[in-house]
Amino acid sequence: MILGIESSCDESALAVFDPTFGIRWEKVSTQIDLHAVYGGVVPDLASREHLAAFELLMEECRNQDAFKHIERLAVTCGPGLASCLAIGLALAQAISNATTKPLCGVNHLMGHAFSPFIPLHRSSPAQFEADFRRLLPHLGLIVSGGNTMLIEVATDRSIRVIASTVDDAAGEALDKGAKLLGLGYPGGPRIEELARQSTQPFAHPFPVSFPNPEDLKFSFAGLKTSLRYTLEKLSDDALESNLASICFSYQQAVVDQLIRKTRQVLKSGRYRSIGLSGGVANNTPLREAFVHTGRKSGVPALVADKRHTGDNASMIAFAAWIQPPGILHHTADSPLGFHPSMRL
Repeated sequence: MILGIESSCDESALAVFDPTFGIRWEKVSTQIDLHAVYGGVVPDLASREHLAAFELLMEECRNQDAFKHIERLAVTCGPGLASCLAIGLALAQAISNATTKPLCGVNHLMGHAFSPFIPLHRSSPAQFEADFRRLLPHLGLIVSGGNTMLIEVATDRSIRVIASTVDDAAGEALDKGAKLLGLGYPGGPRIEELARQSTQPFAHPFPVSFPNPEDLKFSFAGLKTSLRYTLEKLSDDALESNLASICFSYQQAVVDQLIRKTRQVLKSGRYRSIGLSGGVANNTPLREAFVHTGRKSGVPALVADKRHTGDNASMIAFAAWIQPPGILHHTADSPLGFHPSMRL
């Protein structure tokens, strides 16, 4: 079994993954309420909370029967907030030293890339390897925090970035849009909640960048700017009466760009499956549009479980078990470090 440890931002998480069964135990301690007061994550507060949270998480984890059967450890080593990554890495090294269990470092984005395959493994662990191979090469859409990218998982399990954002990520666009609308943090869930109350889109549609298939990139900064200019023209009464429809149209512009670029790349006929992951993948309209895209294109659409869209340790342990190229191994001669700006 593998103990996964995640602390890249404002979630402290542990999980125990069993290759013969799936996830035996997992727990996430979130800090959303703490940071909501400040409108975003405060690194010093986040690292302090990690120290307190991991003590409680480890106490609970040690009481699990699965903890006795852990054979190795996997920890997020980047990208993320330096002080937060350091807490998780220190915990992982301490456990590794105390138990003499081997330790590896996993790219956080790599965890997201493979998270859509966790339900497939859970459905039939013994059959997973054969099923997994049949789904490669795989086209993945990762929409997590400051990252928006399309990636390819090749038949050798290596990952290649196909398209990424040139400015704001989708999650940043939702958070910044919510801030402009006075909705608070985190913005994505609040915009989605209001959008559900709308019966029709806003009168003035928001722009969707890079419509041409040749442009393998995303951009959301213009969308945010368009919202700001729109709001400047509205009175307080007009904003209040149109708030739900504005949220609907703004969210739809984000979803449309993500789905359109996915469809454009998918038309190459190269991919045998598609996957959706990352925090923004918790958005219901995006999930539904993504599944529809797979169905229309005739390829399986794998969507990460909602509990595994945000930062979590299960995806870190699972990615370590998949063993794609890029996993870092901790040794006496080459100790594992953390990499805040780590790339796929």
